[in-house]
Amino acid sequence: MTMTIRELCDSSTTEHVHQGALVGGFYVGISLLEENSSIEECCTFHGSFAKLNARTSAIVWQTFMLLDNNDSRGEYARAAVWGSSLSIDINRNQVYIATGNLFSARERILQCQEEENNQTVPTHPDQCVEPDNHSKSMLALDLDSREIEWYRQLGGYYVWFVACNNLSTPDCPPRPNLDADFGEAPMMLSSFINRTKQDLLATVRKSGFTWEAGPGSIGGEGIWGAATDEMRIYTNIANGDQKNFTLKPSDKNTTAGGWVAMDASTGKILWSTANPSNALASGPVTMANNVLIGRSMYKTRPVYAMHVGTGEILWSYETGASFFGGVSVSDGCVYVGYTSSIGSLNPSSTGRTSLFAFCF
Repeated sequence: MTMTIRELCDSSTTEHVHQGALVGGFYVGISLLEENSSIEECCTFHGSFAKLNARTSAIVWQTFMLLDNNDSRGEYARAAVWGSSLSIDINRNQVYIATGNLFSARERILQCQEEENNQTVPTHPDQCVEPDNHSKSMLALDLDSREIEWYRQLGGYYVWFVACNNLSTPDCPPRPNLDADFGEAPMMLSSFINRTKQDLLATVRKSGFTWEAGPGSIGGEGIWGAATDEMRIYTNIANGDQKNFTLKPSDKNTTAGGWVAMDASTGKILWSTANPSNALASGPVTMANNVLIGRSMYKTRPVYAMHVGTGEILWSYETGASFFGGVSVSDGCVYVGYTSSIGSLNPSSTGRTSLFAFCF
């Protein structure tokens, strides 16, 4: 039995089903491409997360990340749920997700931010973030009841869409206008902290900041998906604006993208490797058998394999086309497929229909 995307989405024609996990049901996040709208047209979409019956495709439940805006502009919009594969915690009966930024907010919230911008010291906690605003957040949802068991807002006020990428554009929401939301789901891992083993969640934001949360504590662009072996957390740094990127723990710099490994228990940066092709480093990373796989947006679209302990590049291959999906590893083989062409969001992306297998 087939269910159309429209049964899960609202009236928008640009919405997409993202992620996906199958444990007693099929769990998916809902996102969109409404961010290309003009200032006059933006925006009404509000992100959600849903559980489907794996046999019939019927919607079991759907939880929205924002209050209902009744398809009206000038209200809360976006907070999409998108990115990498979901984390499901069977022991706690929870699924963990992270959300995108706002595209619009209520007038009183915009006025609140204008007042915040005029203050020398911002208010704490942030008065411009309401409890039901689950944008830029990590959340835990009950697998059966759909209830939000806990959430943590990790970014404050951010309203951004493409038309306001130029800060001089009139009629845009008050600053900060940053595309710095979560582009991946949290990863589950266990690590020893002060000699006590704790279950943790880790996720990377587009700003390049990595967040880690555990029971009772919380520890230029990480996008599409990080990886972990429970000792380290690995992420790409796309560096789309080609800013100076310090390759910590060294003092060397690059304006390219790259890859970073952090200690899972402390967040300390263990190594950083610059993209050898001096280009963006988009796409999720994959770790298996002490090897980390990353990819480059250089014109020949190379894929790189690195040693997880040192970041040393072990081998590379030029694929010839863009690919933003994850790399799969099975029985000694690394599988890389590509079909992605995401248009105005990345004009240099290309689409083909091939699959590579690297076997060792």
